[in-house]
Amino acid sequence: MLGTRIEKQSFSIREFCELHAISRSLFYVLREKGEAPRVMKVGRRTLISAEAAAEWRKSMEHMSIKRQEIT
Repeated sequence: MLGTRIEKQSFSIREFCELHAISRSLFYVLREKGEAPRVMKVGRRTLISAEAAAEWRKSMEHMSIKRQEIT
């Protein structure tokens, strides 16, 4: 199928961080705080589904809006 673009369905933590312009250390800080996206283990790999990444982005938007309302 020429012209058909297949979107990635999951990302490694490195890929997720690059895509969202955050450092891996920030990812792990967010994870400790319970604010990182859901992850799944596939064999020895830790992956983030495209859906979990989208939900995380939406939650970050909501947190940002709430912080703006407070200040």
